[in-house]
Parts: sequence; C-alpha cells; structure tokens
Amino acid sequence: MINYHKIMSVRLKRKIETVLENYYTKDPEKILLIDGARQTGKSFIIRETARRYFLNYIEINLFEDRHGAGIFAGADTVDKFDMAVSLFAGKLDNATRENTIVFLDEIQEYPELLPLLKFINMKGKYRYIGSGSALGVELSKTSSIPMGSIMIERLYPLDFEEFLWAEGVSEDIISHIRKCHEKEESPEENVHEVMMRYLRSYLITGGLPEAVRLHVEGHTVAEIRSLQSEIRSFYASDCAKYDSNHRLQIMRVYNLLPSFMEQKKKRVVYKEINPRSARSDKYMEEFDYLTSAGVALAVQAVTNPVFPLLESTSKNLIKLYLNDVGLLSAILFGLNVNAVSGDIKSINLGALYETFVAMELSAHKHPLFYYDNRSKGEVDFLVNDYDSLSVLPVEVKSGRDYQIHSSISNMLKDDAYGIRKGIVLSNSPEVRRKGGVLYLPVYDVMFI
Repeated sequence: MINYHKIMSVRLKRKIETVLENYYTKDPEKILLIDGARQTGKSFIIRETARRYFLNYIEINLFEDRHGAGIFAGADTVDKFDMAVSLFAGKLDNATRENTIVFLDEIQEYPELLPLLKFINMKGKYRYIGSGSALGVELSKTSSIPMGSIMIERLYPLDFEEFLWAEGVSEDIISHIRKCHEKEESPEENVHEVMMRYLRSYLITGGLPEAVRLHVEGHTVAEIRSLQSEIRSFYASDCAKYDSNHRLQIMRVYNLLPSFMEQKKKRVVYKEINPRSARSDKYMEEFDYLTSAGVALAVQAVTNPVFPLLESTSKNLIKLYLNDVGLLSAILFGLNVNAVSGDIKSINLGALYETFVAMELSAHKHPLFYYDNRSKGEVDFLVNDYDSLSVLPVEVKSGRDYQIHSSISNMLKDDAYGIRKGIVLSNSPEVRRKGGVLYLPVYDVMFI
C-alpha cells in the first residue's frame, strides 16, 4: 500500500499562500484559523509556509494530544495554556513574538481554547495560527468566542487553475485564456482541446492534494481511486463522531449524495433519507454538519432571482454536492476513466460538470444558489454580481444541446428581475453573445 503522506516530491502551489504570507508579515490583532475538510492540505500548507517566515516553528497536533499525553487538557486560562506550550516545546533559545509561531492543528479537539484565543494573542508571548478539519462544526456550536478575535479562511480542494499549475501549464497559456474570456473571444481550437483534456483529467482526479500529486507523478488510476476511497471512508468516519442523535442520519445523507446528483433535478430527496420523515426541517442539522465540515457544498433554492439572493432563499429545496469531483467520478465510474475522458455520447456527465462548477464557485467565495420555478424552469447556479448589483444566472451543459436554455431566456425577459446577462458553460470553444446570453467554454468558470 502506498504511503500517501510521503508523496511530497511535487510542490502544489495554492492561492491561500498569499493570505498566509500577509498574515506572517504583519502583527495582526486576530488569530488566523484555516478551516476545511480533511485532506485538503491545511496542515501541509501552514507548515511549509510558516517555516519560511519564523526562526522557531512549534506544531502542536491537538488531536494527538487529546488522545495521548493530554498536555492541553484543562488549559482553560492563558497562563495554563502558556505552561502547556512550554511543556510541549521544551526550551527555546531567544524565542520572541517576532521570530516564533505556534501552529495549533486540529484545534477543534479542545473547544475550550476557542474563547481564549483573543487573550492568548493579546498577551503576545508568540504568534499563533490554527486549523481544524471540523472547525466549522465546532465554531457553529461555540457562542462564547469574543468578537473580533479570530479570522477564518476556508481551504477547498485545488481549484482548476491550481490544478493547471500542478500540471505545469504556463502562466502565458492561462493568461491567454483569461484575455480571451475578458474580450469575449473564442480561444484557438488547439488551445481549447488541450484545456478540455486537462479538464477531463481534473474530473477524474479531483482537487484533493494527495490525489493531484499521485496524478502528476504518474501513478495509476487504480492507485488514485484507492486513495479517494480512503478519503471517503475518512469523511464517513468523521460523520460517525457526531452526537448520537444525528450521526446515523448524517452518514445516510452523505452516502446518498451521489444518487441525488444522478437525478434530473439533483435535489435532496427527503423520502429517500427516511420514508417516514420526508420533511426538510427534520434534516437541517445534518445538512449544516456536512457543509460546516466541508465535505458537502450546499446550494440553496431561490424563487425570486433578485439581488441580493439571500433574501429570497427557500430551505425546502436544497442541493448537496460532494466537495470534490474526483470523489464523485470514482463512485460513478470507478476505474473506467474512458467514461469521462472518451467523450462517449451515451454517458451523461452532467453531475460531474455541475460538481466541478460548484467547486469553482465555492473556491472563489461565491455563496451557492440555484433558481427553481415550476412555470419558468430551473437554472443550475445564480451568482450575486456586486458590480452591477444584479443576479448572474449560470447554466451548465455537458452535451451538444447547449443552446437550449429556456429558463435563462425566461429570466432575461422578466424586467422585474433586472438581470443583464446569463452565462451558459459548455464543451464548445465558441465564445459569443446572443440575446443576453454569453456562451463560454466550461473551464472559463475559473474566471467568474
């Protein structure tokens, strides 16, 4: 069996490095916490970057401490916390706030530390940074965190541009495609074909760092699928750690996500979770857990597509996408990558394309919404356009019928919505506007 944690020869450039570097070079009033699902690379990227900026680097894995020595058990005051750090780190010569950083990994294992962070930082003995694989869940349950004491950044799997960096695609090529997007010009046919090959590789591999490393280093699809299976097991086991009243339902919902994505409307079907309790309000805590833990991406329904979208959401109709398209393709197609890379007409890749777009929009910090109206139809995604203070509808087409989009057309015709344009993403290289609709190659979502 491959020791995935030792596969480090390929360095993956991540956009969050800019956030981390800005944090290291200033003396902030808040402590930075990196949130996100397991296996998204939080610990690695903090460890690698912090060592470049500080003479003394102290890494404390609080999961291992809680289940081992318990040095931080009972550290409910700043003085007790400082003593625990000293016990853990041992003697440090000439350690100051300017040259020493303490990385608190898996900080959610000690929830009592979260309210202390403001005062730990104010005392100023060292600099601090934290991360957690289920941090979002714990933060949602902790009401005593002092306001303004922490700042939170979520780390997602590699987005498509980061994947292109890992593949060695030059900045010149990415810049050229970006300029084509900005000028609304079609890329050259050969450039488009190359980009589609990379996209199909991404649909198979996904953006989880270890899977990307295996792919770039030339490991087999079987090895990548084995890793993806392990990660899904990790996520399922994390679900089982939640409180006893909800853990079974959480696992049930998580395991059903691929089947929901294969349905035409791709919505959560409550009666499939439990035929005796087919009401949305019965599962809000389960949905909140999966999204807070970062293992699912929630898309809320909007019945009135006007800016800002949050004001007209419906909790009854919700979509839940897996957090990584590689995990979904592994479940749907297994080792038969020709189903994805072979462009087989009989294979519907709609679920993969939509998951890819959901990942991209989430990584670019867009809250996820979709339009649902019985008479006017459904649009896959809606985005708040803060420049025009209007809504941008986005439709995803995996087949050759990409010019059929009655729902977007109906929205554009309704003056009450104030929608200026809609976007259709497809396999076609053609970039053009027609009747308020902008047609783009599907990979152009990385520029939205």
